[in-house]
Amino acid sequence: MTHKEISRRIVWVDLEMTGLDIEKDHILEIACLVTNANLDIVAPGPNIIIHQPDEILNAMNQWCINQHGETGLTEASRQSSISVQEAESQVLKFLSKHVHENRSPLAGNSVYMDRLFIRKYMPKLDSYLHYRIIDVSTIKELAKRWYPQEFSRIPIKKFQHRCMNDILESVEEMKYYRDNIFKKEMLNE
Repeated sequence: MTHKEISRRIVWVDLEMTGLDIEKDHILEIACLVTNANLDIVAPGPNIIIHQPDEILNAMNQWCINQHGETGLTEASRQSSISVQEAESQVLKFLSKHVHENRSPLAGNSVYMDRLFIRKYMPKLDSYLHYRIIDVSTIKELAKRWYPQEFSRIPIKKFQHRCMNDILESVEEMKYYRDNIFKKEMLNE
């Protein structure tokens, strides 16, 4: 494996949180994996459920209470013994084996929000990641506007709201855009 090939890898991350308010919400789950530049999975990473105490879990908004209750994430977080610092350490250990520091962009759906929580709660991980982001949601919004026919055929997402499943769906979604949009002429209206 050449240095150039390793530096072209992409770090995919997804978080599940107690909400989207960076001032009061917390991370419940983190997962990551690494792909090569062609979006082939190089290494599946850890999927970690982080302990949060009842005072944090009970302060979630109604959407999170319902969603994380249905998926079992709320109870899994309650039962977990892994701190956010331990989760950060496990993810860093994994990434250090597969990507060079500050070389690989962070990717995912609405991953800017994940990055905000990583920056606040996992500063060592934030420092390890490259500052560039590949946000699948941006591609989705552009496809919706510029390539409506291709967008209408996008694979249907399951919206399971569990980290590793969401990452795998994001990788597949990006493959769809790569194969069906990035090689075509743009729609002229």
